[in-house]
Amino acid sequence: MLIRHRGLEPSIDPSAYVAPSATLVGDVRIAAGARILHGAVLTAEDGAVIIGADTVVMENALVRGRHSHPARIGSAVMIGPHAHVNGSTVEDEAFIATGAALFPGSVIGAGAEVRIHGVVQVNTAVAPGAVVPIGWIAVGDPATILPPEKHEEIWAIQRELDFPGTVYGVDRDVSMRELMGRQSEYYGAHRDDAPVDGTA
Repeated sequence: MLIRHRGLEPSIDPSAYVAPSATLVGDVRIAAGARILHGAVLTAEDGAVIIGADTVVMENALVRGRHSHPARIGSAVMIGPHAHVNGSTVEDEAFIATGAALFPGSVIGAGAEVRIHGVVQVNTAVAPGAVVPIGWIAVGDPATILPPEKHEEIWAIQRELDFPGTVYGVDRDVSMRELMGRQSEYYGAHRDDAPVDGTA
């Protein structure tokens, strides 16, 4: 389904394929030869989602563009099933495996791999050709890649990356009540969404 959001509609190259059960919301741009498979959601909240040529977004993946962090996916990229790509730049020929999570401001270099359930934290840069192993966490710029049991080492780097400021635009001391009030208002913009003619 194609949905107009904040006055903007998806744009799809005629040679691309978008499955009937995929959902594209707002300023989503799909290049030649790209394939968006069943159940995938590409949502340009208030920042674009750009999918390069011959890229495949597998079933039930989420790709989200944000105001300060559009989602820019290069050419010949694989985005695996149930992957979460949120405000990230993924360069050409990268492989993002099943269940991987990429957070705002992250950059995945050309030819890099984020393997099954790998995590790339906010404002983290994974070098071209690097590998984030299954279930491991990349954190920092340049990325340090650590297993999940190294929580203290991960946190020592992560706390300086400003997750709340990057993702929500708030200081760390903002309460959940205030934060969710802001998020409720922000996502309230979807009340004005409308299907693009012919896709309802």
